[in-house]
Amino acid sequence: MNRITVFNQKGGVGKTTTTLNLGAALALAGRPPLLIDLDPQAHLSAILGVQVDSGSKSVFAFYTEGRKLSELTCPVAGGAQLVASHSELTKVDSLFGKGPNILNHLNQGITDEIENEPSRPVLIDCCPLVGVLSLNAVFAADRILIPVSTDFLALKGAVAVTRTLKALEHVLKRRIGRRYLLTRFDARRKMSGEVMRQLEENFGGEVCRTRIAENVSIAESPAHSMDVFAHAPASRGAKDYKDLLEELVAEKFLLPPDTPE
Repeated sequence: MNRITVFNQKGGVGKTTTTLNLGAALALAGRPPLLIDLDPQAHLSAILGVQVDSGSKSVFAFYTEGRKLSELTCPVAGGAQLVASHSELTKVDSLFGKGPNILNHLNQGITDEIENEPSRPVLIDCCPLVGVLSLNAVFAADRILIPVSTDFLALKGAVAVTRTLKALEHVLKRRIGRRYLLTRFDARRKMSGEVMRQLEENFGGEVCRTRIAENVSIAESPAHSMDVFAHAPASRGAKDYKDLLEELVAEKFLLPPDTPE
């Protein structure tokens, strides 16, 4: 229960930001994660200062050259490991379609990677489109974390994710646990309250109590190639992501160290 895919079928909701800062919170807590950038835009990789010059040095080679994830990882800030992305990743859908073997490819790759470290957290950042990459991320996940910025299109994206996960249950033979995380929350804005109300009406106890507030430090940190803890450790943004980690561990959405699954 330590593989979390960060996904919403809507861009610009805070998927990469959440992967980055939840990963940093884990590292600060002494649990540096494996980060996998499955978005061809490679924003997570860029923020972490990793810009590979060819697909053969990225997760693309995991799919096309049979490379192991361990051969493609590189160290990043805080002791975490990153499997970087590259724009060539856009070719994966046309190359492989949606057969069952490819859909389980990432799942098997992660299992091989962490078989000696079963409690090591894995965070997967993926694009908002439903295709080979996002389905790989879902099939590999123990849990799905769904960021929802406080606008109605993000809410629609979260509903679409829920439908997608429901449709996959008969294939996966399980229901993947999920949490809906409000991002860019501003209590002064009427829309923030309305999106929160509708999210809670639709998903009840699966909505995180922690809300990631609209915060300038969160917005600024990627420009400095930093997570919010490195950029502004005393900021509201850093506190929110620390609180999120504590909530996910307390609810066993993310297992604490040395907890049997």
